[in-house]
This record gives sequence, C-alpha cells and structure tokens, in this order.
Amino acid sequence: MALTVDVGVAQLAATRFAISPLSETVAGLQQLAGQDRNTVNLRWLRWAADELIREPLEIDFTKALLVSDRPNWPEFLVPAPTGPEASIDHDVAALQSTTAKQVRSSLRRVFGDSLPDAAVALAARPEVGLQAIGAELRMSYDRLIAPHWPRIRAVLDADVAYRARQLALGGSETLFSDLHPDLRWQDGQLILEGSRWRSDYTVNRGPGGLVLMPVALGSPYMLIKKNTSTQTTIRYPARGVGALWSAGTRTPSGAAVRLIGRVRAELLEELRSPATPTDIALAFGVTASAVSQHLRVLRENGLVARERSGRSVLYLTTELGEALISTE
Repeated sequence: MALTVDVGVAQLAATRFAISPLSETVAGLQQLAGQDRNTVNLRWLRWAADELIREPLEIDFTKALLVSDRPNWPEFLVPAPTGPEASIDHDVAALQSTTAKQVRSSLRRVFGDSLPDAAVALAARPEVGLQAIGAELRMSYDRLIAPHWPRIRAVLDADVAYRARQLALGGSETLFSDLHPDLRWQDGQLILEGSRWRSDYTVNRGPGGLVLMPVALGSPYMLIKKNTSTQTTIRYPARGVGALWSAGTRTPSGAAVRLIGRVRAELLEELRSPATPTDIALAFGVTASAVSQHLRVLRENGLVARERSGRSVLYLTTELGEALISTE
C-alpha cells in the first residue's frame, strides 16, 4: 500500500524546508507514550521519564487527542511553520489560529462520530480549546525540549544544509530519493510505500508547496499529512540523530589521544553530533577562542568539517575523524 502526493511544477518550485520546535514537542510526547518508538531516542526517553517522575506534566487535554487507539491524530497539532524562524511561540500561534471549521473537520476525520471527551469540548468551543492545548504544548516544550534544543537545532540545521546541497547539485529527484528509504519520486509524484495503510491513498494536498521538516525526536517513519488546513508537511527522520544523544558519552581511543591529544580527541567525540563553537565551549567549560583554535587544526587535517546554517557555523566530525577516534 502507498500514499501518493501529486506535485506539479508550481508546488515543486514553492517547496521549502522548515524546522519546528512544536513538531519536536509532539514527536517527543508520542515517543514517551510508546508510539512508534525509535531506539536512537532511548537516552532522551530515560531522561524525560525521570523528569516526569520528578514532576508530572498536566497535559490531559492534549494527550487525549494525541495518544489514542486511532491510527491518526488531529493534523492541526503540528501546523506548517509560517516562516523561516524556528520559534515555539510562532508554532503555537499558528496552531491557535486554526479556524473552528478546520478543527471540527479534523476531529471528525480522526474520531468519526465517537469523539472522546476532550474532542467534544474542543469541537464545542474551538478557540478556548486551542488556547488550552497551546498552553499545554508550550509547557511540554519548556520542560522536555528546551533543555536540549540547542543540540537538537544543530542536528536539524545540519540536515537542512545537507539537503539543500543535494537539491542544488542533483535536483528534486536526488533530494527525494535520499530523504527516506520508503519514499520515491516518479513522474511528478511522491510515493511513500509501506504496510501502515489499509489501501492506496492520494494525499489531499494543501495550498502552496510542500514543507519538508526534519525531526530528531520522532519515529523512524516518514509522516505525510493526508489532509491539512495549512501546507502539506513531510516529516522525516533527520540525519545524524543516532549521534545526538551518544556524542560525548564514549571515551576516545588511546590511539587518537596519543596522536592528537586528549582535548582534540574529545572534541572529535563531541562533534559526532553537529554543534557551534559556542556550544562546545559551554560543554567543555573553556573559552570560545580556545575551541576555535582546536577546530582550526582539526579542520585543516580533514578531521572535522564546517558548514553555515543561517547565522550559525556548525562543525561535525568527518568520516576520517570518526575512524580515528574509533581506532584502538
């Protein structure tokens, strides 16, 4: 079975990338609820579970909509970001601007006529309900995502920079062919294959181009909205997520320490997940200028690479660097 998205020339030209703190928040809550758990997130899941034992989150309204026995959940909980700035405030504002008609239509698509109590209350007073949901999701972000957001954001920025190079060098076909193993591009269509759907389905694409959204805390699957009140979003696992929670947790090999010194070997280990010099300086408790000197030497020797993402410069250990710190 497959989902198909028809993409015309105009939609393809308007397709863009976006990063969403709200998307990460929703994905994290679903992971905590056991939905399509991704093993690469286990370290974060353990941390978040301990955090919630210490002080539980009161998000009953949102949880009833997000975690149920239905295969889908209301699409307005993760609207397409309206601009390039990744901001939880902007995301929540976009969610709360969903019209009453859109809210009720989405609830019917997910729950049919058997609405849970939270959905009944939301359908009756959408504006009030959206304010409550926005507040719950903002609280969830502050507790569970914000402490890790700089590192998560660096991984997402690095993914977008990589995809942008693919698009520039090989066009849309190259971009989409590498986005996820289940996705392929064929004759003006995106086709997402898998056994998660009961029948073939053509996506009711939203206005404008597609919005491609890398996700760090999400499931291993690609998620495409079947229906939407905003632009159609395609959420996919970001590159480098496997190193997001493991970076800096292993001891560099003795060979690497002897060859380049302990500080630089530890930098290579830390940069398995992309980060800025400022991030690294904070993690190591040293000055940014000291970190920059080490990074310059490592880059000159092909052990780290750098790329610009917006106003930030991200550094990442290269394959050569990873081979060095893994050599016994």
